[in-house]
Formats: sequence, structure tokens, C-alpha cells
Amino acid sequence: MNNLADLNRFAASFKDQSKLMPVLFIGHGSPMNGIENNEFSNRWKELAIEIPRPKAVLVVSAHWFTNGTFITAMDNPPTIHDFYGFPKELENTVYPAPGDPVLAAETAKLLSPVQVGLDHDWGLDHGAWTVVKHMFPEADIPVLQLSIDYSKGPRYHYDLAGQLSVLRKKGVLILGSGNMVHNLRMISWPMINGGGYDWALDLNEQFKKLISSKTHAPLIDYEKLGHAGNLAIPTPEHYLPLLYSLGLQKDSDEISFFNDKAVGGSLTMTSVKLG
Repeated sequence: MNNLADLNRFAASFKDQSKLMPVLFIGHGSPMNGIENNEFSNRWKELAIEIPRPKAVLVVSAHWFTNGTFITAMDNPPTIHDFYGFPKELENTVYPAPGDPVLAAETAKLLSPVQVGLDHDWGLDHGAWTVVKHMFPEADIPVLQLSIDYSKGPRYHYDLAGQLSVLRKKGVLILGSGNMVHNLRMISWPMINGGGYDWALDLNEQFKKLISSKTHAPLIDYEKLGHAGNLAIPTPEHYLPLLYSLGLQKDSDEISFFNDKAVGGSLTMTSVKLG
């Protein structure tokens, strides 16, 4: 905290609540979901009505992969258009949600002894704003992003997430944004609107069974899943946000799945609500 006024403001704004805020993992898929009203984005809208209104949203996005750990700490995070070849409407879309530098600093403290950089250059990438824009279209809730340190292994990320659990008591919605199965090199355009390869569907079902039974060890050790795992997770950035969400799970949390669909053959939109 910078000063006593900041400390008092945080204490007043983020009081402990009697009920924990749910945790989400959302398969965000194509950036076009940010401007389309489709089965995925419509479910995001419904979800925002079903859960308590958060005091802030903290997103762990597949698209902020860094050397070290950082959190956005500016008053007004810019909308990042980290894609190309899409319609102008998408490229011109802005989601002007505020940030919260005080919450950022407090979150960084929670992750001690990990050194967390307070970032003023990033903003909200499409793993964050394309989802949150549908959930909270008024852009009146602070949104922060926590980066994923690419130099660390999956167990590190799972354990690090657990240190954020106090934020659930304070009304902060923590949202992992990626895709459980994500292999763009194997995309099938004939299946782009629905359908998956057998290995993608089978592994997606395996993921769901493990999540439902709260059996996290095989999910953390995903590199041991064999050939199907290598196909589903050729690179870790879209999978690791799931481990952040699971690392925050409590024994009392109810588990439900939504947007449980494969698209393009090699990508699943399957999402999870914990709590």
C-alpha cells in the first residue's frame, strides 16, 4: 500500500463476506466471441446474473505469458487487440473497465515471497475483455490481470493460485481464461461450428471426470497424459489458467460445467464454475 488512505480504502471496499465468491475457468475461444451473440457469449451473460456481483475481477489469461509474475496496476487499463485478420468492428472494440492499483498491490502481497511486478504497460488482452465484456457490459467493475510465468512448471502455478484464496472472501471474482483442449495447428475448418476429433473429445471427458472427483494430481501432471495430452496441450499457456482456477477450489465448492462443446476439431470451449 502506498499510504494509510489506500489501506483504509481497501479495508472499506473489500470487507470479508459470509459467502465465498465462485471461481471460474472459461474457455474463451475465438476473439470473435467478444462481439458475437452466440451460445458461448450468451452463457457468459447468464452466468453474470447467476453469481453475486463482484467487487472486482482478477483474470488469469492465456495471453499474458511472461518471464516472472506481474499484475496490472493502472487506473485505466487499455483494451489490447492481440490478434490480426479479424473484422474492423472487433479491432475497434474498447472495453473501458477501470483498474484498481490498491487491489493490485494487495494481491501482490498475497503472493509473497514471489516477487510480483506492478505493471503499467499491459492492460486487458482478448482472453480477458472478450469474456468480461459480455458478463459486465457496463464496464463499471474493476478488472485486473495476473500474468503467467512461463519459466515455472504446472505445480508452481497450482500452488500459487491457492495463495489468492483470501480474495474469494472479499468479493473478488477470479477467472481463468484459456481452453482445456487447444491445438490451433490441427484446426478443422469443416468442424469450426461444432465437432471434435476423437482424442479431443475423449480427453475433454477425462478432464471433466477428474475435475468432478476433485482429483487434481493428474491434471497438474498433464505432461504424463501421453499422446492425446500432447495433442491437446502442445503448449501450456491455454491450459495453465485451468490450474489457477482449480488451485482455488475448496472442498465445499459445488462443481458445474457449461459451454461444454468442441469446435474446430481440436479446441474445446468447456468451462467450469466452482462454488
